[in-house]
Amino acid sequence: MDAWNGLSVRPGTFLLPGEGTDFGKWAVVACDQYTAQPDKWEQADRIAGEAPSALRLIIPEAYLEESETRVPAVQKAMEDYLREGVLKETVRGMVLLARTTQSGTRLGLVLTVDLEDYDFAADSKSPIRPTEGTILSRIPPRQKVRRGASLELSHVLLLCDDPGRTVIEPVYANRGSLRPLYDTTLMLDGGRAQGWAVGDGETLDRIRDAIAALRRNTPEDGILFAVGDGNHSLATARAHWLEVKKTLPEDEQADHPARYAMVELNNIYDSALIFEPIHRILFGVTVEETLEMLAEAGLAEETEHPDLTLVTEAGDRRFRITRPLHDLPVGTVQQLLDRRKDLKLDYVHGEDAVRQIVRQEKAVGILLPPMDKSMLFPAVKNGGPLPRKTFSMGEANEKRYYLEARKIVR
Repeated sequence: MDAWNGLSVRPGTFLLPGEGTDFGKWAVVACDQYTAQPDKWEQADRIAGEAPSALRLIIPEAYLEESETRVPAVQKAMEDYLREGVLKETVRGMVLLARTTQSGTRLGLVLTVDLEDYDFAADSKSPIRPTEGTILSRIPPRQKVRRGASLELSHVLLLCDDPGRTVIEPVYANRGSLRPLYDTTLMLDGGRAQGWAVGDGETLDRIRDAIAALRRNTPEDGILFAVGDGNHSLATARAHWLEVKKTLPEDEQADHPARYAMVELNNIYDSALIFEPIHRILFGVTVEETLEMLAEAGLAEETEHPDLTLVTEAGDRRFRITRPLHDLPVGTVQQLLDRRKDLKLDYVHGEDAVRQIVRQEKAVGILLPPMDKSMLFPAVKNGGPLPRKTFSMGEANEKRYYLEARKIVR
């Protein structure tokens, strides 16, 4: 019997660029960042130049409307990188990652999740659950990339509730015995990433035993892992697997590579894992129209501890919500904004980015407060997925960068 059965995660086989690759040009930030700042992606393109780059293997969501023309190029680049030996099987096991940003050094383990143990439905009781509601219409465009692709690159950050720091931290403490993989500065102010191969059986056994202990301490209907970032990407992987599964005899389903998806596992108690609010930008509206949209929330002027701040060309206006529709301010705001089907709305990380966009466009920004991360697992268990775009784990430049790749076809 497979020793990892019932744990929802397991080791995998990961590919990395060969010796001599400039990882500063190879690694690129998660595709769902800078959706309202295409200049950032233009800068990434200039930095990568003609060098091998993960940028050629993804479609930034800023260009998702161009997916019809971009998908064939991305899938061809995957085949080219495999055929030409740009990407090589480098790790059988896991990758220990140390990511240093302005928030500190965040530790992670790159591994695979069993998509049979993940369900993005709002009433899911699966061991792996989303932290935000899944918008079904966002899955098909992403499926176009995955369907027919030979590789996956992942920006999914999976969270474990490990206050004893038993899973990831002991591996990092013993990193001196591990094989180094990369140590690079990341483009677009992404900080530094260091990686080590975790391939020996003894270390993997210790990781497995620690996860098994978390599993034993998780109630039958509880959450073992929560998807912190990249929920729609993982939902796409799940949808793709269900398609592939239909074509396979039962005896080929257990070990098919499409059944698994690559993620980075983080401990929610990591001191460098900062929960940042995700702010809203409303385009083509006035502040008066915005206040009218939010009127049902009973906004009252509040300067000391506001529930939201409107950012306008004329200055900031701070408000308290007196008639909440949800336990969290973001939930109340999102419910009211969702009623305007014609509203052009974007989600932005970082207060500075909000202010910059408001200066450049006819727009109103809504700044929202951060969420206490210790509330995440209980909130999802008790109430299901949180309102869309409730929080972000760090600023945009702290998101996962694409480094490793993994084959998803036989």
